[in-house]
Amino acid sequence: SCDAAAAVAKAAPAATPTSSININTSTSKFLHAFCIPSTDLQPIFTLPTPATKSLPLNLAHCILSLGPELLRVLQGKISSPIVMNVITIEDYKSTYWPKLDGAIDQLLTQSPGDYIPISYEQIYSCVYKCVCQQHSEQMYSDLIKKITNHLERVSKELQVIVKVDRIRFQASPPDLYIERFNIALGQYMGALQSIVPLFIYMNKFYIETKLNRDLKDDLIKLFTEHVAEKHIYSLMPLLLEAQSTPFQVTPSTMANIVKGLYTLRPEWVQMAPTLFSKFIPNILPRAVESELSEYAAQDQKLQRELIQNGFARQ
Repeated sequence: SCDAAAAVAKAAPAATPTSSININTSTSKFLHAFCIPSTDLQPIFTLPTPATKSLPLNLAHCILSLGPELLRVLQGKISSPIVMNVITIEDYKSTYWPKLDGAIDQLLTQSPGDYIPISYEQIYSCVYKCVCQQHSEQMYSDLIKKITNHLERVSKELQVIVKVDRIRFQASPPDLYIERFNIALGQYMGALQSIVPLFIYMNKFYIETKLNRDLKDDLIKLFTEHVAEKHIYSLMPLLLEAQSTPFQVTPSTMANIVKGLYTLRPEWVQMAPTLFSKFIPNILPRAVESELSEYAAQDQKLQRELIQNGFARQ
């Protein structure tokens, strides 16, 4: 944390307000390798140390990982900087990305409640080191390609699995197709809850800074383009058909899909506003007094359908 970084800084001799620090060329290159602009060092050299609490996140991490030796280098206490191993593009491709690739695979294919035997600390450390060594662009490209390929397989499997199960189990197509889509959507959104935090350092210092975007938004957009858009015109009629028969599809499944579609692309509401309004507030216009009789008729129809499906009045 930045508080811990402040403690490290506090242990070093304090500089006077008028003192100046001359950072040599080697140290400047070292700082550049860790994505630290020289202007970010000012809080260290213009003590009191409470200012160090506002250090940028990347600078705090570097101080914590290297300890007091780095601080003494920056304050000119020793003449030679610490030598760090450089991660070449070959190192990235052969060592670092394979670790990330395997972890992403497991996260994308896990089922709810599954235990994933990966070290989140190790994965975060890989991302952090690659960002510091200027491999953000390549890592972002690899991540997008990896997830795109996965989603393209998911989209194809949706159709294949539905056809196979229809023959094997003789189940109704709407039930199967809707349930399979719900599983794919839930599994992917669940995976994002782990993937996005693991790549938070890349998001902070590359995607937000250089691309002016957000990683989570980019990954949600991938599902929209490669899965939802390809199935929306098949899925929506089945949702409407299932809605006409109470409990043909469980309410939780229907709610998950409708809310998910709204998250992916709000304008899809226009395809079935009444359906979306059952799960998302303020979709339809406000109720007016002149339509109260119509609302009452709809309520009575729902009650009759419930009774026909075995739900007796209490």
